[in-house]
Amino acid sequence: MRLVDFDVLTFDCYGTLIDWESGILAALAPWRKRAGVTLGDEALLTLFSEVESKIEAERPTLLYSDLLTATLLEMGRRSGHGATQTEAAAFGQSVKDWPAFPDSADALAYLKQHYKLAILSNVDRASFAHSARKLGQSFDLVVTAQDVGSYKPALAHFEVALAKLAAMGIPKQKVLHTAQSLFHDHVPAKKMGLTSFWIDRRAGKTGTGATKPPPEEVKPDGTAPSMAALVAMHMRETAR
Repeated sequence: MRLVDFDVLTFDCYGTLIDWESGILAALAPWRKRAGVTLGDEALLTLFSEVESKIEAERPTLLYSDLLTATLLEMGRRSGHGATQTEAAAFGQSVKDWPAFPDSADALAYLKQHYKLAILSNVDRASFAHSARKLGQSFDLVVTAQDVGSYKPALAHFEVALAKLAAMGIPKQKVLHTAQSLFHDHVPAKKMGLTSFWIDRRAGKTGTGATKPPPEEVKPDGTAPSMAALVAMHMRETAR
């Protein structure tokens, strides 16, 4: 696989471009302190991954901000440290505070010179608008869960994006799906016949953090530990 062989990079946003694990933990801090939650960070992220993905599958048309609210209420029930409605509602609105990874904006600015850039995200439009400002780019295409009425790993994000890109004259073979989550992104990307590139933001860590482990083995076509490393790979290819 060569990066220069593609015309479009489709990105997952949260976990790939936005540091959602740091954002999630920061947003959970008031509840943890008030309720005396004793779970460590990794255990809490694992609990989040289990609850969030279950609600996404069961209530696919729920806005992501409301889904986060429901997620904290269920995390409270499962952990034995109940969350208040106020705490859950604040967590639901926390996406606006989740930080971008330090390399994301610069990497996207570089890549924009060489590719069309698209977002395929499990989020609502209002929440994504805050993140887009942190990333500093106007994307050529944005497909959210709110738009398609389902959450990845369901295939609707990919079906809609590929149809819109095809209408622009861009075939599937020229699209590289770039993402951190094997569960949410690489498994469905492969089902769609897409080439995929893994931004392994958790390289060196055990477990899968805020994302569930994939239900089956999946092999991305390329990998790098960061967006900066992806840019460096592209620079090496174009310098040859």
